[in-house]
Amino acid sequence: MHDSDRKKTINPSAYLALVEGLTLIFWNKGPFELYLRAMLKNHSEVLARLDFGATKREVSGQLVNLLRANEARYLEATVALMLDIAAMETFPNLTTQVDGDLMVAKAKAAVAELRRWTAKQREVVQEHEAHARVIAKSAKEAQDGRAFAQSHEELKQRFLQMHAAGDPHRRGTAFEGFLNDLFALYDLEPRAAYSLAHEQIDGAFAFNTDHYVLEAKWWKEAIGRRELDVFKANIERKGKNTLGLYVSMSGYSSDALAVYSYSTPFITMDGLDFMAVLDQRIRLDDLLDRKKRHASQTGHCYLPVAEVLSGLE
Repeated sequence: MHDSDRKKTINPSAYLALVEGLTLIFWNKGPFELYLRAMLKNHSEVLARLDFGATKREVSGQLVNLLRANEARYLEATVALMLDIAAMETFPNLTTQVDGDLMVAKAKAAVAELRRWTAKQREVVQEHEAHARVIAKSAKEAQDGRAFAQSHEELKQRFLQMHAAGDPHRRGTAFEGFLNDLFALYDLEPRAAYSLAHEQIDGAFAFNTDHYVLEAKWWKEAIGRRELDVFKANIERKGKNTLGLYVSMSGYSSDALAVYSYSTPFITMDGLDFMAVLDQRIRLDDLLDRKKRHASQTGHCYLPVAEVLSGLE
């Protein structure tokens, strides 16, 4: 449908059918006036401009002209009036009159014509509402997307500031908070550092029905086999569905990766992974999913982000 079609609201012929229906559903002006005052009780400014001393047809014409002149404002009231008349099946004010049968027949014909137009109008309104919902959803998604990108940018700036920090202890504390906020952005239910008997856990999170324990190090040296062996033992003491994520900003030694290249209960991330995520070249959850699948298929704990990105091109 063209944009010009979407802008249409009430067809002019539907307005004409409304005039005819209003004119014929009552014989006496008293019930006619009472009906309009009840239907338009929330629009006293419209009622004040109607000359109820005129004929029913003249008053009906005055009303429709007012409604059409400010259609956007009175659309809801107009549609409600049309639908109410279109739903009428009996006409008690007509049946008591001489020639009542003829009057009822004319009223039914007018109502049937209005009903025909309201059916079309209902389709237009429904399409209009559906279009409005699509626009509202798109606007919300755009807003959410902007907020998501802004959060990424803020986290990226924090990440860069940590790189420039001179105090390793302060940087380590800031790194824990950074990881917690990044994982929270992706709804990974992060849990801050906690202690168990004889064990310090840097954090935990949930992802794709699995529970992960997190170990994060920002050392000058690469993480070696001894650290990964300790991490593996910690994971194996946890629940059956527990996996691990080891984060090392300085990378990993070749012997450590060689040991965990055939069988591993954990996956790994390094500084390049985080820069790719913060630059929004790949989502964190997508990267974790690809690393998990790689570990499951090959037994290797390490998958460089460059290899992942090259596979997406």
